[in-house]
Formats: sequence, structure tokens, C-alpha cells
Amino acid sequence: MGDMKHRIKAKQNNSKNCLVCGTENTLSLQTKFYETENDEVIALFTPEHQHQSYPGITHGGISSAILDETIGRAIMARYDEQVWGVTVELKMRYRKPVPYGIELKAIGRITEERGPFFEGTGEILLPDGEVAVSCTGKYMKRKIDQIANDSFTDEEWYPVADDEPVGEVELP
Repeated sequence: MGDMKHRIKAKQNNSKNCLVCGTENTLSLQTKFYETENDEVIALFTPEHQHQSYPGITHGGISSAILDETIGRAIMARYDEQVWGVTVELKMRYRKPVPYGIELKAIGRITEERGPFFEGTGEILLPDGEVAVSCTGKYMKRKIDQIANDSFTDEEWYPVADDEPVGEVELP
């Protein structure tokens, strides 16, 4: 992808119990999501040993979960937090082993919208910039009240402060 700096326009919320972004789930990746000025979503996450498949390698299902959520969240960058993506189909391509114990980046974007559906693509990048995993996905747009009750948005969906505010994210 080449060294690229992506200007951040917003940080997305985390939830309480999500496997990918949950702040109170002990197995969660604690992923932070950022919206760029061109409506892509960048995910920062650090898989740990409990996310492994083979020694030293993050499980492919975890890579799938990260890309599923990163692409799905891109709909919020285009609209707002009232429009969510529900996964219909994912196609994964595993190119390189994904390590754990090191911060990684993923990026996702919408490539097409048709009525209640959208499609997108995303990648997990290794620290040297190589694409480890790529994904294409199809999603259905849903309002949050169609997939969760009010207690979710009231009690389980909230902003989480960063140690350092991010004005841009550099992708290798």
C-alpha cells in the first residue's frame, strides 16, 4: 500500500461485551476504530496468545472477525451511528501468518451500495505493510433498533478515551 497517512475525522465507540471491541470481555481484542476523511475505517488491535491457532499465529477466525467488523463499521463512517451493517457473506484470503503480541492495523471500506445492501473490502496489514489477510464482504444495512434494544445503546455502546488522541494513522 505504500506509506500512507490517513487523517482521522472521528473515533468510533466501543461496546461492553463484543469479541472484537468489548471493553469488559476478557477475550476481546479491545480494538479501537477510527473513521478517516475518505470514509474508510482503520482498526488498531493487538491479538494475544488466547487468540492463537498454531503457536505464534493468530487464529484465522479472529482475523475474519476483525475484518468483518472493520468493513461493517465503514457504513457508520458514511452515514452515522444509526446505520449498522449486518453480515450476509464474507470471503477471506489468507496470505501470510498473522502474529500475536504486537499491534496490528486493519482497514476497511465500502465499495458498493445497492438499496438495503452494501459491499466492502478490507485488509489486515503486518507491521512491514504486507497484506496478511484480505476480505470481501456483503452486508445488510440495519438501524440499531432493529438489531439491539435500547439498553445496548444506553449502557453498552460508548466512547473510550485514547491515551494519545490520534489526528492521523499511518499505514505502512
